[in-house]
Amino acid sequence: MSHSPEVIATDTSSVSWGNWSKHDTHWLLSLFGTAVGAGILFLPINIGIGGFWPLLVMTLLAFPMTYLAHRGLARFVLSSKQKNADFTDVVEEHFGAMAGRLISLLYFFSIFPILLIYGVGLTNTVDSFMINQLGLESLPRAALSGVLVAGMIGIMLGGEKLLMRAFAILVYPLVAILLFLSLYLIPHWQLPIVETPEVSELASTLWLSVPIVVFSFSHAAAISSFANVQKRHYKQQATSKAERILKYTSVFLILFVLLFVISCVLSLTPEQMDNAKQANVSVLSYLANIYDNPFIAMLGPLVAFVAITSSFLGHFMGARESFNGLITKQLSLTFSQADKLGIGFMFIAIWVCAVANPSILDMMGAISGPIIAMILFIMPTVAVFKVPALQSYRTHIGTYFVLTVGLLAVSALLYNMLG
Repeated sequence: MSHSPEVIATDTSSVSWGNWSKHDTHWLLSLFGTAVGAGILFLPINIGIGGFWPLLVMTLLAFPMTYLAHRGLARFVLSSKQKNADFTDVVEEHFGAMAGRLISLLYFFSIFPILLIYGVGLTNTVDSFMINQLGLESLPRAALSGVLVAGMIGIMLGGEKLLMRAFAILVYPLVAILLFLSLYLIPHWQLPIVETPEVSELASTLWLSVPIVVFSFSHAAAISSFANVQKRHYKQQATSKAERILKYTSVFLILFVLLFVISCVLSLTPEQMDNAKQANVSVLSYLANIYDNPFIAMLGPLVAFVAITSSFLGHFMGARESFNGLITKQLSLTFSQADKLGIGFMFIAIWVCAVANPSILDMMGAISGPIIAMILFIMPTVAVFKVPALQSYRTHIGTYFVLTVGLLAVSALLYNMLG
């Protein structure tokens, strides 16, 4: 994959540094913000319970899993002959109307449960912060969750410029605080108990943790909008430019997240990880409650709040786009009517789920991770063998790696459901 140094942005108004523009930075931040949400805040708990070896293996596999899968999905969206095709249009173009609608429905259901998870996660984070750090009484859960969900949807309704500004405002402090906390925890590190597990036990732990890892680094919800914007902005160079932004996003994401995950895992015992899982709170909220330190007490819940908010915005963008695409094709509604219906439906569903407070980790593993795996890993690989525009990728080893990871994630779901 070569990128010619002579290539420049077709939009001369964009501020550029050599071959990298301000436009690229905005999208790197947006994709990073979409990925750094509840999944990453719960990832140390899942990997930590498994012990040292799963952590090591997942550290080595995180970058290829993240970059190659998102690159495949972006290539798929960009393979459309239509000018402004969203995900729904592209699957119909390549797989036909019936299969297209089924895949589009799956795409919506890969994103929608995540919004439900974020409604729960945000309410629990703010509630835990009010009780444990501010010493206040709990607000009625229905009122608290209603205000929080309405506030986040309000930012979405402000349009693309407000959304990009929100990402920029949220992501910089998020990166700074994650880095600070990762380094701050170093003196609390305990050498892990490196037991040599049985091969079957290690394989089983890794297999069942694949859906959580897939979910944790996923920014698939924003890829359709991202690819579309690159097509308008970079014209013929859209694919190479999109791939480069995705590569830097993955590197940025893996470096910061893995440092944070490793730091958390080495600072807590497996028993403490299990306690955090039972309490249904993120690792940061748990750290805030066990360390009698004002920095962690304030920064832990703050970063959880910022991470979930930024990720909610990216996922709401994808859910809104896919819902509108499905509804306008199924019912004789205008785009504006479908949009209003979708926003109303999603607000009520997220609010009800936030009040009900189901287990976040169970929802992640059982619903979102494997459906994301189908959309992010399996479907673009199938398209490589079906779509003439993607034929050149058939011999790439990355194509088969992505397919293997997708099959592992989906089979882990089936095992969890049947078990």
